[in-house]
Amino acid sequence: MSRFALIKAVLGPIMRLMFRPQVEGAERIPGDGPVILAGNHLTFIDSMILPLVCDRQVFFIGKDEYVTGKGVKGRLMAWFFTGVGMIPVDRDGGKGGVAALMTGRRILEEGKIFGIYPEGTRSPDGRLYRGRTGIARLTLMTGAPVVPFAMIGTDKIQPGGSGMPRPSRVTVRFGEPLEFSRYEGMDRDRYVLRAVTDSVMAEVMRLSGQEYVDMYATKAKAA
Repeated sequence: MSRFALIKAVLGPIMRLMFRPQVEGAERIPGDGPVILAGNHLTFIDSMILPLVCDRQVFFIGKDEYVTGKGVKGRLMAWFFTGVGMIPVDRDGGKGGVAALMTGRRILEEGKIFGIYPEGTRSPDGRLYRGRTGIARLTLMTGAPVVPFAMIGTDKIQPGGSGMPRPSRVTVRFGEPLEFSRYEGMDRDRYVLRAVTDSVMAEVMRLSGQEYVDMYATKAKAA
């Protein structure tokens, strides 16, 4: 049994008991081949719930601090996150975004699922913020379809994004796959990248019901 299968077998029932996840549209995720899952990001626990509600393993980028912690807690976090598919990347500095993009491309070219939060960070107030165009570059470079998803209610599990999770009902909603083959070879056109990204975010907004803010979340946090 793989570590991913073991984690799902052990933690899946616990997560279902605590959060009673209602999963809608999971059958829309293709059963094989490269797929990009792109959704909103409300709180830390999103990255724990998403892999456990998908039949296929989801690989995603995470802060390297999640796997470098000390003591028993640090080792358990590293074991869990690397087991469910997190690939640690140092995202600080100018090279962080390039490393994340190239990692995502490699995963997709291997025919796997890559999960991404186009906002680039957690929402500071529960609203949906402008998406960064890395999602567009990935789908245009690889031809992988984008399946939008929405996390609903996870902010009630961890208000403020920290502290012990509270038992609460959550919904994970998947939309129809989006494909952008009409833009093939245009992954360096900034207008195309913005149009593709905005198309994905419009679907995430429709699925989540969130209010949209045409501003990057990092800018909102810094204000």
